[in-house]
Amino acid sequence: MNKFRAFSSKTFAFSASFAVIFFLIADSYAQTKKIESKLPAPKNQTVSNLPKVTQIDAEALKNLLKPNGKPLLINFWATWCVPCREEFPDLVKISADFKDKIDLITVSLDDLAEIKRDVPKFLAEMKLDAPAYLLKTPDEGAAISVVSKDWQGGLPFTIFINATGETLYIKQGKFKTEFLRAEIEKTLAAQNRSQIFNLPVTNCPPVTLTKKSL
Repeated sequence: MNKFRAFSSKTFAFSASFAVIFFLIADSYAQTKKIESKLPAPKNQTVSNLPKVTQIDAEALKNLLKPNGKPLLINFWATWCVPCREEFPDLVKISADFKDKIDLITVSLDDLAEIKRDVPKFLAEMKLDAPAYLLKTPDEGAAISVVSKDWQGGLPFTIFINATGETLYIKQGKFKTEFLRAEIEKTLAAQNRSQIFNLPVTNCPPVTLTKKSL
């Protein structure tokens, strides 16, 4: 009986101490929630703020391969493709460094179910500001042949096209950043030279030659 009383007395003291600790924890948690409720929600956790990913088929893909006045860089990838994810930060850096000088689009080959889930979430994490598409077609072979005869269907796949539609760089597998950058810079330099040599001369004032007496 004495043991029971001693045990009961210690238990009561422990329970009282536990109650005080629990109250302090609960009060601290309540204060924390009040502070968090006043803070804006992180953008990457808001579905409406995720980048838009547009579904396309093989015919739409064919139209995307046509440059719109600038060199065009296209990257084919998927969230389940480890090399694709590894090279994506370099792609984002290239996009930022050549902004307004080239057009960049990404084409995901994920399942259609991921068009509003993993694909836009990954793009948001990478902070890529470029048009994003998801290719859905019953005939993958036809879509592959539309892009390049040298593409065997492996991912990632990168293709760079100049402003006139000529393919200048293709790479199945992770691209070599230095090679891709060099090709882009060379293409832009050639484009600038072409623009300089083709400047209109209609605004030049007429020159009148007069015969001077000796």
